[in-house]
Amino acid sequence: MKLLERARANPLACWWVMLSLVSSGNILLWFLLYNHVPFGGVAVALDVRVMQLLCAAYVFGCAFRSFFPRADVQRICLFDTWLSSIVVGRSVATVAEVCFATQWAIVLYLLGGTAGVDVTAGIALTIVPLIVLAQCFSWYGVLTTNTLANAIENSIWAIAFVVAGFGLCLLLPEFNGLLRLALIIAIVGIAAYLAFLITIDIPMYLRRWQIARASGQKHLGLLDGLRDITLRWTVSRDFAQWKDEVPWMSLYFTTAVWASLALCLVYLAYR
Repeated sequence: MKLLERARANPLACWWVMLSLVSSGNILLWFLLYNHVPFGGVAVALDVRVMQLLCAAYVFGCAFRSFFPRADVQRICLFDTWLSSIVVGRSVATVAEVCFATQWAIVLYLLGGTAGVDVTAGIALTIVPLIVLAQCFSWYGVLTTNTLANAIENSIWAIAFVVAGFGLCLLLPEFNGLLRLALIIAIVGIAAYLAFLITIDIPMYLRRWQIARASGQKHLGLLDGLRDITLRWTVSRDFAQWKDEVPWMSLYFTTAVWASLALCLVYLAYR
């Protein structure tokens, strides 16, 4: 009851409650998916379990980040606990995002191979290396507080999904029915994601970088940054400090998680 009262009084609390409820629902959906045994068999093939576990890493990783939100470069969080530390949150995010990219790669390779579209199958092999590269820039940006690196990170995500979207477009003529509909939804979703990155997310990091440069802000060295993200996290419940984080976190911890679950379903249906 007190939690609901706080949510109504503070938009940040309301946002956190919404994320927590959606994330709890996503965990439930994953368990339902995990307990689904395809083809009526008792034993589940190893590749199916691998896909389910990749999905789990993303679903649970995003849920963890929803329950304990933090803004990495600013070193702010909602709760004063080591679970909110930047090094823990960034590590969880890295594993989750690489697993999510691996899901995309597996599904693109499967569908490309099934349809005989070699270009799509080839594109699948580029997705994980691109996202691993993006993670390197993400860590550099977080460690040094240089948000230009975060802008580059998100630009690499954009490139990865441009090529993924192109691969999906090549598959459209090869499939009908529900899978064709799923491909169309995925392509539209990718287009919306790219529009968000280009118009909101990447400009936000570039703007922060320009402000830091104009103010003469000094960036941390890698070792100093590692010490900083391990030991420093500041509790902030001021919505003004979170307002730029709310849009991307809200989309990331909802629609992106649903995409991960959908990728798992597609794999189960068409492997």
